[in-house]
Amino acid sequence: MGKARITTVVAAIALAGGLASAPLLAGASPAPSSSSTTSTTAAPPAATRALDDDVHLNQIQVTGSHNSYHILPPQKEVELRHSFLGDADQGLEYRHAPLPQQFQSQKVRQIELDLFLDHAGGKYADPLLRSVAGDGPYDPVMSQPGIKVLHVQDVDYASTCLTFKACLTQVKQWSDANPTHAPIAILLELKDDDVPFPGFTFVHPDPFDAAAMDTVDDEIRSVMPASDLITPDDVRGSHLTLQEAVTTDGWPTLGDSRGKVMFLMDNAGAKRTAYLAGHPNLEGRAIFTNAPAGAPDAAFVEHNEASDVSVIQDLVQQGYVVRTRADGDTSEARANDTSDRDDAYASGAQWVSTDYPVPNWAIGFTSPYFSEVPGGTVARCNPVNAPASCVSSEIDDIYDPVAPPPPSTTTTTAPPSTTVPGQDVDPAAGAQPVSGTADYTG
Repeated sequence: MGKARITTVVAAIALAGGLASAPLLAGASPAPSSSSTTSTTAAPPAATRALDDDVHLNQIQVTGSHNSYHILPPQKEVELRHSFLGDADQGLEYRHAPLPQQFQSQKVRQIELDLFLDHAGGKYADPLLRSVAGDGPYDPVMSQPGIKVLHVQDVDYASTCLTFKACLTQVKQWSDANPTHAPIAILLELKDDDVPFPGFTFVHPDPFDAAAMDTVDDEIRSVMPASDLITPDDVRGSHLTLQEAVTTDGWPTLGDSRGKVMFLMDNAGAKRTAYLAGHPNLEGRAIFTNAPAGAPDAAFVEHNEASDVSVIQDLVQQGYVVRTRADGDTSEARANDTSDRDDAYASGAQWVSTDYPVPNWAIGFTSPYFSEVPGGTVARCNPVNAPASCVSSEIDDIYDPVAPPPPSTTTTTAPPSTTVPGQDVDPAAGAQPVSGTADYTG
């Protein structure tokens, strides 16, 4: 969310300070799946073992979720924001299932977490929106030291996992129970911006300087052992730089990546520079930086403009891994505009992020919009660079669908679908649908 929108939200909350308190209504958050720890431990068939040797990490494509921890605050707070903001608050009207449920029942294999430092603990324990609404104390875990996970301090704080370690523990537990899953990528946005509004005091985040970058790595390694991680050192190998490695020898095979997790940095600019300090080739680091193509640390390139199909295709063909977005700020879902979604999958970006990974996931409005891998498989052979031997249905078949929640009773009239094909890209060979809904081909 941009600073202008944050300022507007804050202004409305400040104006609402005189509202009388009332008992809270339950916030909108989906219940965890009872099958979220289903284990798939049987030995893979011979065809899958061959696939594991032929296909590399960068030659598949999966769906990701944006701000994967995000849920709405309690209903009273939602109504408070809406009473002053109206449509301006629509960009915050999205929610996600708990992380294990996303992996198990929504075919998600890439997530995003927003991180706030909290060295002493308690910095985010009393959100302004919650206080103004007259709600009671927040979760006591927020008073403990450690990195916290939320969207915007004081304004949009609700999360399915409140601390970085808690989120990582959920990922690890599901991964350990399902060791044949395709690699999971975790995009990290490091946040330390102030919420600007004169005359009011909001939490001032601690800065993500070079020392703080060590804290992020330390928290990752406190939960994830080296055997669970795909790191820059693993990919670089004997090459001088990551850029040289990924554009020559390439990425690990699918077989070497199954059951593992890799971390990506959403931030560029100063935070990337701080993370590289003392580690110019990411030596010993846990996270792949968001670097421009051609830079020594370039392996992951974020390109969120999905309509730039040829640009993303070129990056993928060079050997980089790319994250792009199918939708944002709820706008595509409200309009049932599938053009960015279809461009994103056609581009070959390895991770296509969405707020709507399954049908009927909109909240506050109804829309047929959703975004999943074309063909309905958990992952598919990358349409740009996968080898002919790749079979989409054999990449990852860990999927246990659950019934979606009923659509919101609040309706929004949407124009007809504006599906626009991205480019003339041949579909990946071997795509086979799995059980569930898949009503477009991308």
